[in-house]
Amino acid sequence: MITTRHRGLTFDRDDVVLARAAWSRLAEPGDVRVAALIERVGPREALRALVSRDVDWLDRYVPRLADLDPLRDLETLRRCGGRLLHPGCDEWPQGLEALAAPPTCLWVRGPVDLRDLGERSVAIVGARASTAYGEHVTGEIACGVADRGFVVVSGLAYGVDGAAHRASLTSGRSVAVLAGGVDRAYPQGHHALMNALVDDGAVVSEVPPGSAPTRSRFLQRNRLIAAVSSGTVVVEAALRSGALNTARTAAALGRPVGAVPGPVTSAASAGCHELVRDGRAVLVTDAAEVVDLVGRIGADAVAPSAVTESENDALDDVTRRVLEALPVRTGRPIDRLACTAGLDGGTVQAALGRLALLGLAERHGHGWRLHRRPRSRKADDEKRAAAVVRAPVGG
Repeated sequence: MITTRHRGLTFDRDDVVLARAAWSRLAEPGDVRVAALIERVGPREALRALVSRDVDWLDRYVPRLADLDPLRDLETLRRCGGRLLHPGCDEWPQGLEALAAPPTCLWVRGPVDLRDLGERSVAIVGARASTAYGEHVTGEIACGVADRGFVVVSGLAYGVDGAAHRASLTSGRSVAVLAGGVDRAYPQGHHALMNALVDDGAVVSEVPPGSAPTRSRFLQRNRLIAAVSSGTVVVEAALRSGALNTARTAAALGRPVGAVPGPVTSAASAGCHELVRDGRAVLVTDAAEVVDLVGRIGADAVAPSAVTESENDALDDVTRRVLEALPVRTGRPIDRLACTAGLDGGTVQAALGRLALLGLAERHGHGWRLHRRPRSRKADDEKRAAAVVRAPVGG
């Protein structure tokens, strides 16, 4: 057994779980070369190569060996009720395999089984500096998709992320993917929200407990949000934002992307409009359209918008022209109707017969007019009441 000793602690480098936990401390998220090495020789052999200095480019990770203690990290995770996932676990999200640099492992807290993300989940992301409109739409969509059994995935940031988590927890489940360790909330103002996710959802990170969020880790966090979800929806995003980064990653992975339109004058929606204009996203406006985009074909399809059909829609062009020539109050002779409609008298007379059968035209005096439907008794009563109110006192 080959071991590494640090401050009196020993861990077995032949233990695959410990080796993967160690690499999540040694390498930064999204490190393509480390991911390729682990894919080729496995995490244990990769760790041996680092300790023995067999590969020159691995020297950059040597400084972190001094503080390497995966047993300590796992004990911290155990104390906060978490679990470690790695490729080969039943719960490992299969969508991560599409990434060029999948995480070596995932540090997780919360009861949600991450296998569910591959089937029915949607990432809802957007601006931190969201508008009231953006937060309202986020809440409506997140609550609606959660109510339909979809897990809502986001990043626990202020603005759209927070609104998505809060709304989805009211009627379903939500998962937050973090840029730092799962033992601390970032931002700190979302400490209570993170606790709610730990109770009824999940928080996930690819860096060990105690790790601080950095700018590069936020960008790499976005790729995980895109990869574990069935699809991504951007509610509000500026032209340069992390939400657009998430959407572009999802599109590159072949996942459906939706974008919510906003006012053309709002900089907060400019990124959404660009996604639609460039063909990277489909315009979505509510939960039903989001489910139609990311759900199962057939089972989650949205019903076509209901449009009330006018009784005039079924008329042919000639009959409609005669209908449009009819006056409202007094009857008009056929010859004058023919002149107005631009038709001969015989054609007008035939059209009037059809309109009369449909209840759209009626004879009046020596001519024809639009059929005057009798008002309801309620309408008559309201008209008489209005007349009484307008009548002068003592008149």
